[in-house]
Amino acid sequence: MPTYEYECTACGHQFEESQKMTDKPIEICPKCKGKVKRKISGGAGVLFKGSGFYITDHRSESYKKKAREEKERSEPKLDAEKVKKGPDRKTEIKKDKRR
Repeated sequence: MPTYEYECTACGHQFEESQKMTDKPIEICPKCKGKVKRKISGGAGVLFKGSGFYITDHRSESYKKKAREEKERSEPKLDAEKVKKGPDRKTEIKKDKRR
């Protein structure tokens, strides 16, 4: 259940109330019986419970190792013959020096 913050417009009394989202807002101050206004709040922090959730962005070493192995398996490997058949970088450098 969410917690809502209220403030009395008559006496300034501030209080919180846990209510269902479908409940009507409180209209009467419990202290002076004046008119109450619901305040906009920043909400609550996120709570993660159970395995598989991480409080920080840091992962365990075993997870990182497994992720690296999966990435290596999915990336295409360069064939040694294809690399040799590529453009000759020495020739390109020689052409640049002659200019």
